[in-house]
Amino acid sequence: MPSLFLLLSGEHEALPIAEAKAILEAGGCPYEVSESLEQVLRLEADPDCANVLKKRAAFTRMCALELFSCEAKIANIVKSVQSTNLQAVLSEDESFAVRVKHVKEYSKGINGMILEGKLGSLMVDRCPRAKVRLKNPDKTFIGVLTSDRFVFGVKLAEIPAKPFVERRPRKKPFFHPSAMTAKLARCMVNLAEPKAGEVVLDPFCGTGTMLIEAKLIGCRVLGMDIQRRMARGTRRNMTHFNIRPDGIIVGDAKHLPVTRVDCVVTDPPYGISSTTLKRTTEQLVKQILKAVHGALPTGKRVCIAAPKKLDISHLGKVLGFTPLKSYFVYVHRSLTREIVVFEKV
Repeated sequence: MPSLFLLLSGEHEALPIAEAKAILEAGGCPYEVSESLEQVLRLEADPDCANVLKKRAAFTRMCALELFSCEAKIANIVKSVQSTNLQAVLSEDESFAVRVKHVKEYSKGINGMILEGKLGSLMVDRCPRAKVRLKNPDKTFIGVLTSDRFVFGVKLAEIPAKPFVERRPRKKPFFHPSAMTAKLARCMVNLAEPKAGEVVLDPFCGTGTMLIEAKLIGCRVLGMDIQRRMARGTRRNMTHFNIRPDGIIVGDAKHLPVTRVDCVVTDPPYGISSTTLKRTTEQLVKQILKAVHGALPTGKRVCIAAPKKLDISHLGKVLGFTPLKSYFVYVHRSLTREIVVFEKV
């Protein structure tokens, strides 16, 4: 099986790796992790997996077909290029560019631009009919300096950050200060591992962020909120992005009006800007987990966020769910979210 590597976002230590694995699982892509470096995940997987990641990932920046990995020293890099069969990936008369990226403070003694030029020259020597073209090349070769290593390959897919920025809370016509960022919402949807066409339920849909992100990766979406203005706000935001929900319900999540969904992804209300109708966040979490238990098939997932102090992993276990993973996301001085993935048992 070919080797791939992913360049990951540095926004969180664990979530980018967990999201990438969940996407591959949901997409039915066989893979094996060969190594985890700082912001780089090396895999044995089919190159077609790059398309699955491109469509769904929030915390992956790029996917590449790996050609070699070596110690981050110029002599080692040169030797590795010279021993690589470049003709297998760079055809005659194709144009190419080389890009080198530093992760954090690794290999500060290596000048990325100088290394790009050196690699380009070496590749022209090996493939004399290939042409260097810095703008719009036929192929882009990527080298990443991380963890005192140099990982090099051909770019297969790049995930732009701009669409997530354009869907940030304040860019939407209906805004609420408690709204989650599009990137984190997309990550939570992916952690629940819905397949295209499956129904994703958010019983506290708020401004519709979870539903928008789930719909954009091909899922059917069902939203619910006890406040009519929030349900209307969700619909307004979805219309703004030319997205049609499969259903928006005004109602109390503890009385779930559906008999089956494929997964649940939600961020219940908490904090001074949120309305909980005199119920604590703990009560809300217990009520929704109890309500969705009967609607979820065995083996399906719930991904839920709540303040760290609640210990929602324990709450879910008591109510018949198996906590699979837990991640902590710092928001501000008075709030750290815990994101937990549960499986219905």
